[in-house]
Order: sequence, then C-alpha cells, then structure tokens
Amino acid sequence: MSGRNGNRGGSVKKILLAVDDTKGAHSAFSFCSDICPGLHPEGVVLLFVERFEGKSLIAEMLGDAEASTLRDALQGSEYKATLDRKASAILDHYRKALEEKGLTGIKTIVKFGHPADEILNTAREENAGMIVIGSRGRRTSHLFMGSISREVANRSEVPVLLVK
Repeated sequence: MSGRNGNRGGSVKKILLAVDDTKGAHSAFSFCSDICPGLHPEGVVLLFVERFEGKSLIAEMLGDAEASTLRDALQGSEYKATLDRKASAILDHYRKALEEKGLTGIKTIVKFGHPADEILNTAREENAGMIVIGSRGRRTSHLFMGSISREVANRSEVPVLLVK
C-alpha cells in the first residue's frame, strides 16, 4: 500500500539526487550513498541541471518564453556540447559510485534551465518520493547561499533532505 509522498512500508519509491561539481552536491551524494541502501529505493535518479550562465542572474530574470528561446538557440552549439560533456562526466562518476554500493535502477538525467524549477519538474516527472540536495551551491555571496535548495524545499510536494 502506497503512503504519503511515495513511501511504501518504510521504503522510498524513488530518490532524486541533484548533483553538480560543487562541494554541496558532493556532500549530498556522500550522505545519500550511505543511506540509500538502507532505504531500499526502487530507483535513484541522478539529475544534473545545466544553468544558462555562470554566476550571473540572467537565468533568474528570464521568463519561460525567453528561456525556451535561449535553450533552442544553444542547441547544437559548442557551448552546449561542452556543458553536455561536463554533465555526462559528473553523472557517470556518481552513477558508478552508487553501483559500487550495490544500488541498481539508477537513471541519469541532464536538464537545462533554472535549477530549482528543473529539480521540482523532474521529481514530478519521475514520481520521486524524496529529493536529496546540497544545502549550498556555487554562489559565494551570503545573500544567495542556499537559495536553490531553499526554493526546492519550500516548493516541493515530497520530502526534501538538505545536506550540509
């Protein structure tokens, strides 16, 4: 019998783990790889979200139409190809580490856009019962530290585990 938030008798249906190349994501991964085997998930979804920009606020300022236009314009570009190679390398690293822990049913996904939106959309699409994310990201400004994880935690329909 399925319970609230995708839980079934103490196990989690699927765990969505948002990863990138930050210290926060590595901490979240380390914690998740230790607890996942005990949760007996049906699957683990590793998600890497490619941002539109480096450290600027451009992505946050774009509306849906503008974001879609930018995504379309970048398709096939060298910039996008470089991002894809980086994402694949990071996802492969984390996938192999989970497999070494004995986990199966690992799916890797790359999305392009605003990280919080893409994490939440993917959690819905994949029917995740839990989201695991690092509490700190790329930004060094105190004002923005943890803004993505806070947004995910505030808007999520399923439990969110924030890892320091």
